[in-house]
Amino acid sequence: MFDFSGYTKPLWFNRPMRWAQLTLTDDDPGTFDPDFWLSYFKDIKAQGAVISTGGYIAYHPSKIPDQYVCPKVNELNDVFGYLVENCRKMDMSVIVRTDPHAVHNDQKIAHPEWIAVTADGEFRRHWSMDKVWVTCALGPMNFEFMTKVNKEIVSRYGVDGIFANRWAGSGLCYCENCKKLFRAQYNMELPKALALSDPSYKAYIDFHQERLFELCRLWDEGIKKISPYARFIPNSGGGALSGLDMRRLGDYSDILFADRQSRPKHLPLWANGQNGKEFRAVMHNKPVGGIFHMGFEDFHRWKDSVQGSEEIKLFVADGVAQGLRLWFTKFHGKIYDRRWLGTVKELYSRYADWEPYLRNIANLARVGLVFSQATGKFYGAEKAREKVGNPINGIYHALTESRIPFEMVHESYLNDQKYLSAYKTLILPNIACLSEAHCEGLKAFVKAGGGLIATFETSLYDERGNKRANFGLSELFGVDAAGPIEGPMKNSYLRLEMETKHPVLAGFHDTERIVNGNARLPVTPNVDFSDKPITLIPAYPDLPMEEVYPRQDHTGIAELYLRSYGDGRVAYFPWDIDATFWDLLTLDHLRLFINTLKWVHREEQIVTLRGPGVFDIAVWKQEKSLTVHLINMTNPMCMDGPVRELLPSFPQELCFNLPEGTKPCEVKLLSTGKAVQYKMDGRKLSLTLPSFLDHEVVAIITEQQQLQY
Repeated sequence: MFDFSGYTKPLWFNRPMRWAQLTLTDDDPGTFDPDFWLSYFKDIKAQGAVISTGGYIAYHPSKIPDQYVCPKVNELNDVFGYLVENCRKMDMSVIVRTDPHAVHNDQKIAHPEWIAVTADGEFRRHWSMDKVWVTCALGPMNFEFMTKVNKEIVSRYGVDGIFANRWAGSGLCYCENCKKLFRAQYNMELPKALALSDPSYKAYIDFHQERLFELCRLWDEGIKKISPYARFIPNSGGGALSGLDMRRLGDYSDILFADRQSRPKHLPLWANGQNGKEFRAVMHNKPVGGIFHMGFEDFHRWKDSVQGSEEIKLFVADGVAQGLRLWFTKFHGKIYDRRWLGTVKELYSRYADWEPYLRNIANLARVGLVFSQATGKFYGAEKAREKVGNPINGIYHALTESRIPFEMVHESYLNDQKYLSAYKTLILPNIACLSEAHCEGLKAFVKAGGGLIATFETSLYDERGNKRANFGLSELFGVDAAGPIEGPMKNSYLRLEMETKHPVLAGFHDTERIVNGNARLPVTPNVDFSDKPITLIPAYPDLPMEEVYPRQDHTGIAELYLRSYGDGRVAYFPWDIDATFWDLLTLDHLRLFINTLKWVHREEQIVTLRGPGVFDIAVWKQEKSLTVHLINMTNPMCMDGPVRELLPSFPQELCFNLPEGTKPCEVKLLSTGKAVQYKMDGRKLSLTLPSFLDHEVVAIITEQQQLQY
């Protein structure tokens, strides 16, 4: 019998750059070919495997009472064990994927205490599968049963880690266990809905999170007692709308995986890269896998047919450019649509060749886009996508379209001056909820020479969503909140005060006005603003047409407040330029925002790219090199996929302001592996970038020395 022990080494999670996940189905054992998959893993140069078993179904001969085992699995046909054994023989790391979110009917009968309960007191049936029941994530199913399952798998098969699908639950549960625990802790009843208006809402957010972190520690510590270097990997969504505190997850975890598996039709091509940035905002240089599958991320959830290879290539490439490690996932051991196999092999082979230039140690972007989970939970809540997600997406789009390298910054770092020193400018897109400590941190950042752009209700609420009488950043903005919010506004405009000749008006010609946003917050200046380059033209009727004329054309009310503070600069928009841009994508709003960023930033961008097209850009440092990643998103399906074909880019002129002390030895393009001609002017490296299809990397091989700005 194969000896599974001794394979899990310290820091095992750092080595794999390319993962392969196989999620088996109940009909796979005895009907699929495991050797095909093992051969494919080897062929694509995968360094880690994720194999499913345990929880809803086991593909190993489990001895745990009430664990449903696939009928064709036994000691002589241990499908999971066979795959793990042969992956180990190929020197692959191995993670097990369990699934505790549902159980079969027999388990429900034997353990009704495992099952989630609806607000009506009914056991919760699975939304997709008949005679299957949704489990409660916070009760004995996870805390008792799955703890035993985890220990059995680790002790028997010596896997490196456990990754649990849907481990955090499937919405509010009203089982007796949840009601008892919540009542004992908060002396309250469970909320009727996850809405800010419910008096129990905030307490439940805390309760749910703390219970899950307790479960995370239970599982992690349990398997570490068996295998000290093994890990439980707490899968979670990233970004402002994520349920679990990303900072705590990042501090706790040695490895995480971003689970945005493909691009829904309505998302832009940079969605995967954005998810990568959100995870890296808390994981930094620790490994983050980017899970992708070849099917459609759609309401219909087609899993056995695939999208075109061009869409897959761009989705994956953008994740790699923004620091994600490859992780494909295949549901079902049998393949009905083989078109994806060559595409994944091509991608994995390419990035295996590029591996030395993908082991990044620092991102060199100087602009930080802040996201706030407190704002998502305690300000946005049930409207978080609209009130919190849209402003972030608007600024993300503006920066990407303008080819400005930037990183995402988690709110928890806003009072960490050492961390913030990596950035010249921070952007706060309606970051409504900020603590006093975060406000003080931002003041210190700007006073020391940093730039800051904020919009709308930024800092008008504390970290728990309690509305302040005034902005927490009123001193920084130079204005006081006067409220209430005006909007939705129709037919309101911004007057361009061209006589001020302010830099934020650059590029505006032959017009004295542009459209306003959807909502604005009235404010009162508390310092003198000598320049008011943008002022308000209030809304006026849009019908009848004979009444469509401004009642007030010159209000003198500023709609952009610009000032110096200490050694830095501040720009405050008292309206929703970010969310409105995401909604309308107006060129005027894009120009106004980027002009404002330039005025605040006061530093030449680290990389500039000149030439037509849309590109996502990332700038990285490795031990002995610097790299500039460029993803060619010049495509009619950029904003609304899937992509039909890859279109060659136009040649581009690239300029890289190298870190102080950098001495290039060679510059090459990874797509060809060939050296490219370049010019140096002081610290500026410039070159002509030839046409490419999807992903190009400019690699600057340097002399080994300390590089710093």
